[in-house]
Amino acid sequence: MSVIKLSVRSNAKQLSRQLDAFVRKQLPYAVAQGINRTAQRVAEAESQNIVDTFKDPSPFTRKGVGVKKAKKGSPAATVFMKDVTAAYLKPYEAGGVHKLASRALLNPKDIKLNQYGQLARGTLATLRARPDVFIGTVVTSDGQRINGVWQRPTDKKKVTLLNQKGKRLGRLHKLDTSQNNGRGTLKLLIRFGDALPVQKRLGWGSHAQAVVNKWIDRDLSDALAAALATAR
Repeated sequence: MSVIKLSVRSNAKQLSRQLDAFVRKQLPYAVAQGINRTAQRVAEAESQNIVDTFKDPSPFTRKGVGVKKAKKGSPAATVFMKDVTAAYLKPYEAGGVHKLASRALLNPKDIKLNQYGQLARGTLATLRARPDVFIGTVVTSDGQRINGVWQRPTDKKKVTLLNQKGKRLGRLHKLDTSQNNGRGTLKLLIRFGDALPVQKRLGWGSHAQAVVNKWIDRDLSDALAAALATAR
């Protein structure tokens, strides 16, 4: 009776060496890739959160979210709000009053705004240069003291106002002689006021945590699977 001999040689040591090489070289990179994918998801969610929270936010505000990516030797990513944007959005996360871009809250009353419902850059400087506009406090007939940007009435039949380039000024406040004993009234363009408490909340931290909880395990798993497939 012949004897059948089976010979099985184990390649366990070779697999172990390959695994060790993978762990040393590929695993840290894969982990960083997975973390970065989740971080990018957080950034996208926070940008959308800004759009959902505010009415027509400017492109500058919408693009205020940044990502510092994780690296092979530093497996931690940071999603952050850029400095300038963070300065005026911070109260919407932590509470408090509006961050003022000037010494007072600018409350537009009778003046054209840009497509985002804001005063265009340079508006105050342009108004200040007009001969029919002044900035100061006016006491109204009922005793209110209102500080702001005011436009004087102009009798267009008798007066022609020119800008600094010698061109005829537009957007004049037409004199209504039926008011104020024929002198007309001032038009309040922008009212200055104190910073007011913010009413909305971004919930930056809770939004970020929700995205991380949902995606981090999946993104890490996908990154590791991709790395293993590449290593084969």
